[in-house]
Amino acid sequence: MKEKVIVGLSGGVDSAVSIIKLLEAGYDVEAMFMRNWDAFTNNDILGNPTIEDPLCPQEVDYQDAIKVADKLGVKLHRIDFVEQYWNNVFLYFLSEYEKGRTPNPDILCNKYIKFSSFLKHAFSLGADFIAMGHYARVLHQDKHYLLRGIDENKDQTYFLSQLTSEQLKYTLFPIGDMLKTEVRSLAKQYGLEVSTKKDSTGVCFIGERNFKQFLQNYLPAQKGPMKTMEGKIIGEHDGVMYYTIGQRKGLNIGGPGDPWFVVGKDIKTNSLFVGQGKEQALLYGNRVIVSGVNIINEPFIDGEKMTAKFRYRQKDVDVIVKWLDKGTLEVRTLQPVKAITPGQACVFYQGQYCLGGGTIEEVYFNDERRLY
Repeated sequence: MKEKVIVGLSGGVDSAVSIIKLLEAGYDVEAMFMRNWDAFTNNDILGNPTIEDPLCPQEVDYQDAIKVADKLGVKLHRIDFVEQYWNNVFLYFLSEYEKGRTPNPDILCNKYIKFSSFLKHAFSLGADFIAMGHYARVLHQDKHYLLRGIDENKDQTYFLSQLTSEQLKYTLFPIGDMLKTEVRSLAKQYGLEVSTKKDSTGVCFIGERNFKQFLQNYLPAQKGPMKTMEGKIIGEHDGVMYYTIGQRKGLNIGGPGDPWFVVGKDIKTNSLFVGQGKEQALLYGNRVIVSGVNIINEPFIDGEKMTAKFRYRQKDVDVIVKWLDKGTLEVRTLQPVKAITPGQACVFYQGQYCLGGGTIEEVYFNDERRLY
């Protein structure tokens, strides 16, 4: 009897080709489309460029998913996780911005929606495995390991770093050993219209937004002083939540000299700190406190060397880790790293293996804490 796999079909090319690869491998394949956001229910009005469109982007994606499923001859299910997404992903997203931090909702979306809510529903439909169109790989042995995707430019293990070995046990990534160009080529061979569809961008399952306006739907912003570390006020910010460490654009500071960058925040005084020059020392750190650490398999040992990414697409950084308590690590970088940002993920690697990750809490240069 064939093993049954239910694929998360988004209406894009990656999940469509995942179905093709599984069919070619001889699996019994079905697909499931997730609806995780409702613009009107969730008051997503300001900053939404498609609010007046006859079909919202998710419905357009659903129509594309129907076409793919019909073309490939697989059954398509549709499921709403709007409430789960709001409770487990979006409320956290808002709370982090309220604290002046920069969260990564894609990581929580994977942890709680795609590989939890989706997985449970797939089991109720008789699935042996689920599959997603991520550029990543799973090695199924006595334990279950997460490996980088072959396409280094598209690798998505950073966003999968909160998954457990138990979740990976039931997961397949059919395109993890393919390049993006190969994915589009195979979709074209099968006559799929989505072979040329643009990749989705923006907030996970929400899409492109005017971000400042989008946040105004949920969080009241308070203007405040924009000043140097010496205390000189040189402008006014629109709300510290709108800015991230190392940001240059949108500061609207004129005058002579080098460009200005965000170098710190103080939520208590509602102050945004800026400095001139992209290589200024205040943008660099070499010691990071990381909380909520998820280890996919073998526990780390104090003093263990590995590499880490402090943001997506960053080159790996050599680090040494030390446990401070259960779930909290001190991560020391062998070289100073620029614009390490609280709220973002620190993700750990050994070669091709993604070991897990956690949330950046505090950033230091030696013993001096940065005002991030």
